[in-house]
Amino acid sequence: MSDTPDSKASKAAEASGSARQLLGMKGASGTSSLWKLRLQLMKPVTWIPLIWGVICGAAASGRFEWTLPNVLASFACMLMSGPLLAGYTQTINDYYDREIDAINEPYRPIPSGAISLPQVKAQIWVLLLAGLAVAWGLDRWAGHSTPVVLLLALCGSFVSFIYSAPPLKLKQNGWLGNYALGASYIALPWWAGQALFGQLTWATALLTLAYSLAGLGIAVVNDFKSVEGDRALGLQSLPVVFGIQRASWISALMIDLFQLAMVGVLIAIGQHFAAVLLVLLIVPQITFQDIWLLRDPVAFDVKYQASAQPFLVLGMLVTALAIGHSPLTVGM
Repeated sequence: MSDTPDSKASKAAEASGSARQLLGMKGASGTSSLWKLRLQLMKPVTWIPLIWGVICGAAASGRFEWTLPNVLASFACMLMSGPLLAGYTQTINDYYDREIDAINEPYRPIPSGAISLPQVKAQIWVLLLAGLAVAWGLDRWAGHSTPVVLLLALCGSFVSFIYSAPPLKLKQNGWLGNYALGASYIALPWWAGQALFGQLTWATALLTLAYSLAGLGIAVVNDFKSVEGDRALGLQSLPVVFGIQRASWISALMIDLFQLAMVGVLIAIGQHFAAVLLVLLIVPQITFQDIWLLRDPVAFDVKYQASAQPFLVLGMLVTALAIGHSPLTVGM
């Protein structure tokens, strides 16, 4: 007997919920598999910008060559930045956000009781130590006299901890917390990739910190789904402080203005073709902001990020490649 339309729709919804569960996305279905629960805590969907940041850093170094050792080292750096340290960040965030998630996302592994707190703590330590071990190995491979990659990994891990954990809990402050998140997702992996294959410079370090202000706008998008719980527990996210509509405008302006600032930088260093490409990549982002973000960021946050973020990350790569062929790659 062929499936009825209702049964097909049910199977499609089940498959969608299962995929969301594995990626750690909103609207996930439940599971009893411990390894699937662990993966959900690590939120694989959040690894992508960090992996991309490593690629941008390698491009910005101006020294990456397509050799097997370099490719393997880049994959190791992506493993460190994405599955290990981003996984650590997301797991520790879920651990300290279990009361908020009980309101906003009760199906998450911890508030649902599907995984125990000792199991979560063990996962946090395994991911952290594994990430730091890979960072140490990358410094040895690169022959660094100063363990730059390890220091960056330690710095990022510390920021992740104080972002989620009391008493500082940076995420309680919408501006500071979102900037810490944006810098961690854009600047830190970029620095790691650039230091691994070339030399991190003060100019590019400052440039990527400025670029991270666009990342602050992206971080705001993640706050819309948590407004109810944030308000109940007194967290001052930007949607709570300014309201959802104003926060959506703040998000859009931060994303657009600081990318346009990068256009100005590219023009200033003589990378005019890259500047034109970046403008062309900003235009569709503004279009999708009008279609999704500014109309209903709570309902359309996933659709907005899926449609607009590819253009943002491509713009990062264009900027990185331009930097790799500019005087900004000269050492500190």
